[in-house]
Amino acid sequence: MEIGADPAEVGRARRWARSRLAGSGIGDDETLADTLVLIVSELVTNAVVHTGCPAVLRMLAGAGPVAGKTGTVRVEVADASARPPRPRQAGGEETGGRGLELVDGLADRWGWQHEGGGKSIWCEVDQEAPAPAEPPAPVAFLAPGARVASGRSW
Repeated sequence: MEIGADPAEVGRARRWARSRLAGSGIGDDETLADTLVLIVSELVTNAVVHTGCPAVLRMLAGAGPVAGKTGTVRVEVADASARPPRPRQAGGEETGGRGLELVDGLADRWGWQHEGGGKSIWCEVDQEAPAPAEPPAPVAFLAPGARVASGRSW
């Protein structure tokens, strides 16, 4: 998806990401979808705000069937600025400076590479296989008047 050098493009990128995820079988109500949309939002915001250049957003489903929730989803944002990303430690009252810190905390891996005359920032989020259903915990049924370890009668 091509992104213009306008902060309003961030909302369009989020809608595009949700649409792509839904088309891949990742439901809008899944935590994975929220995580990926937040990552898209942060990376696109960084590209628009810190470079002032148009960008290209890509989202790729990795190996493994998406319907089985296995594999990896990769998000890439490429822009025309060759300046490398610079993670910051934002102060408590600062309104910016947390984007790459959020990406680092949410993604399983992230990095950047030169691409043409600019760069591409990427991150990967591993999809988890569905957890096997756990058997219900055993329930003890006591006969009337039986005692439990606490000595209480039921």
